[in-house]
Amino acid sequence: MSYNQTLSRVETYFDKTATKTWERLTSDAPVSRIRQTVRAGRDQMRAKLLSQLPNDLNGARVLDAGCGVGQVTQALVERGAHVTAIDISPSLIEIAQRRIPSSLHSQIEFVAGDMNNTALGNFDYVLAMDSLIYYSQRDLANVLDNLARRTSEHIVFTVAPKTPLLMMMWYAGKLAPRGDKSPTMVPHSPRSLSRALGEGVTLTDLGRITSGFYISHALRVHK
Repeated sequence: MSYNQTLSRVETYFDKTATKTWERLTSDAPVSRIRQTVRAGRDQMRAKLLSQLPNDLNGARVLDAGCGVGQVTQALVERGAHVTAIDISPSLIEIAQRRIPSSLHSQIEFVAGDMNNTALGNFDYVLAMDSLIYYSQRDLANVLDNLARRTSEHIVFTVAPKTPLLMMMWYAGKLAPRGDKSPTMVPHSPRSLSRALGEGVTLTDLGRITSGFYISHALRVHK
């Protein structure tokens, strides 16, 4: 599947099929025990990624790539950053605009679109939490190379790790019919991804978060 095909599937899923579910999961509303583990895992991963950026971001321009409902965006703005909050789903952007206090909006540019668009300009930092987990190694490497050329400091992001369970689920998902058009996570090995990146781009392993049904691996890229 091409990059644009995957992008379209992700947009359809989050903008139409799963918007309400995602809105509830990322709120304080009661959820099932399974979704509680996902919520807790995401909270831990968000903290891990944010720990890779300075506490004082005054004057810094940051791309929140795949901002969803704006939890990372708000944390970055509260540190003083000017944030481009982009997501492929206009519905999630609307939720982010409602949730983030209006007093912070002057520091945020909300964009519905593709994080890989060079028209977004240059950044000091890029943070992409669980928004690059659906792409092939080739497409993921291309996105990271593109962003690295326009990022003065570093990029922190997550991938689905290549565990036996996730690989089994991935192969089963490839064979099974997917009538709901939901995107499929593509597991990646940090070592293999590092080899696929462009010359001069360094990848650092930041570790994994596992919380019940949530499992994600944090990485950092810089030139």
